[in-house]
Amino acid sequence: MKSKLEELVGRYRALGIDQQLDYDKFYLYSIITHSTAIEGSTITELENQIMFDNGIALKGKSLIEQNMNLDLKAAYERALVFARQHSDVTVERLKELSALTMKNTGTVYHTMLGDFSSANGDLRLLNATAGVGGKSYMSFNKVPSRLEQFCDNLNVLRNEADKKSMQELYDMCFDAHFNLVTIHPWADGNGRMARLMMNWLQFEYSLIPSRIFADDKEEYIKALVETRESENLDIFRSFMTDMMIRHLTNDIAAFEESIGETTVEKVKLNTADRIVALIKENPRHSAKSLAQAIGISSKGIEKQLAKLKAQGVIRRIGPDKGGIWKVADSE
Repeated sequence: MKSKLEELVGRYRALGIDQQLDYDKFYLYSIITHSTAIEGSTITELENQIMFDNGIALKGKSLIEQNMNLDLKAAYERALVFARQHSDVTVERLKELSALTMKNTGTVYHTMLGDFSSANGDLRLLNATAGVGGKSYMSFNKVPSRLEQFCDNLNVLRNEADKKSMQELYDMCFDAHFNLVTIHPWADGNGRMARLMMNWLQFEYSLIPSRIFADDKEEYIKALVETRESENLDIFRSFMTDMMIRHLTNDIAAFEESIGETTVEKVKLNTADRIVALIKENPRHSAKSLAQAIGISSKGIEKQLAKLKAQGVIRRIGPDKGGIWKVADSE
């Protein structure tokens, strides 16, 4: 049975939201904007679009904020290359992405064990705590081996991705986010890197990437803390899933409100194609189960079924209850 998240993703795609002009570019800009907003940036999506596309410095915005967004864009562009190539997750690749993320806002640290720079992606050589009075992250001398183990474990899971459901793939991405931020490999930029790691995997498996809005920040941090203290990954998985459901629901509602007649016809065509594909997978689908899988009303499904039957694309064998569907090209 499909999860609520899977149903919404199906509806999102049936509507063609992710097929709009420049969708990938603007969605990426949105991810970057919201990830840096959690770290204090006040730059909006529109301002980032102006800065990214036109190379224009933003008036009234600090150089640190602008560099934070430009650097994260460069890191995401590199992560997209890794995702398309299905590159293994390695310590060196993570350090490369961290160096890009912190290129112009990183700091050189001087310790008894030597100097290191967050701008170079160097792993931390000092201990860190989760805020004032917060629990300490693991000792810095454990980070290299734990990060190596993180990569090895994640690559094993990636190699089994074809056996996973969509919800299981999302859970793998959420777990990678939590595990990386818990290791806390760097002195700076761990939150941005954890979100980037999650999105890297989502890009790789053609999932709709997760965005964490600034409005979600308090709830997001609480979920991370509670998961860490209880050692129960289901807490963070549930938070991320519920947040995605909320965001997808809002995106779908906004799109449905804005679409015109031409787009509606395109949606109907996509829906018809999906009905045929679902019936091929399971000839015992009912109108109700098809409606739930695609994310439209039962009335809408019935109209599509009637049209497909009239066109000879599908036919019904047996009664409404207990019968099966047959697709013309599969007989």
